[in-house]
Amino acid sequence: MKKKILILSGGISKERLISLDTGLQVAKELKKNSYSIKISEPDSNLLKNIKLFKPDIIFNALHGQFGEDGYIQTILEQFKIPYTHSGVISSSIAMDKEISKKIFVKNKINTPNYLIYSYDKEDSNIVQKIEKKLKFPVVVKPINEGSSVNVYICTRNNVKKILKSMKIYKQVMIEEFIGGREIQVAIMGNKKLGAIELKPKRKFYDYQAKYNTNAKTQHIIPVDLPKKKLDIVMNMALKAHKVIGCKGVTRSDFKFFNNKFYLLEINTQPGMTKLSLVPEIAAFSGINFKQLIEWILQDASTKK
Repeated sequence: MKKKILILSGGISKERLISLDTGLQVAKELKKNSYSIKISEPDSNLLKNIKLFKPDIIFNALHGQFGEDGYIQTILEQFKIPYTHSGVISSSIAMDKEISKKIFVKNKINTPNYLIYSYDKEDSNIVQKIEKKLKFPVVVKPINEGSSVNVYICTRNNVKKILKSMKIYKQVMIEEFIGGREIQVAIMGNKKLGAIELKPKRKFYDYQAKYNTNAKTQHIIPVDLPKKKLDIVMNMALKAHKVIGCKGVTRSDFKFFNNKFYLLEINTQPGMTKLSLVPEIAAFSGINFKQLIEWILQDASTKK
């Protein structure tokens, strides 16, 4: 009998289009392998779709807010149907850049210094505080968005203007800017899957560099680093995966500067589009897209 897989994709986050693409790519692969597939939005019809379709597994292909921040995971727990990727707590921690950074620091995982800017108590001395604690340039970003949505590199001259433009968020993170090389590491369960280096033509690896084919970001695999250095960054990624309590596949974003690795963040639901990094890393490690998706399904569980 065909296994029934309900794919959750779309949603209301700023990463909706990426989620739809991930859902489509996963559905295409599973249809080739005799699964019965239904794609569903996480909307008011979700309960009806689950009751009528009666899936064996729910593949969570959502990205961003409400999809990988513990919100949809809380709902999925109620159905007692195995679902993919990380659970409620690990998803919410990983999506919250402040909480995850505190955990990185506590566990001696090197990460850029930062401060939190709250809009309920706007600080006219923010420039001076940045100069004292971080120095310019800095990176300003939302605390709970993914895919580098609304991420800006700021100087002393434009930081106040950028902060003003981001008032839609209650808080933002101001982080020291780390130059150097962009290294991404994929973890699959408790296995160090591999690493890839990115050379964006843009200032940094932002949303456009990730998902726009015209951005011409160069993907370099294998990464040109000594084995000892690669072991260090992959061990850091595995440690982050474990201390956050993640399940399934994760991708950690690093910068390599002045002979040091800095963990920027961990992604609990990496994309599965044609431009996505985890399938590329997996393929280089000898795991094709079909095998990757099959493994993610087998790893699905109800309580995380």
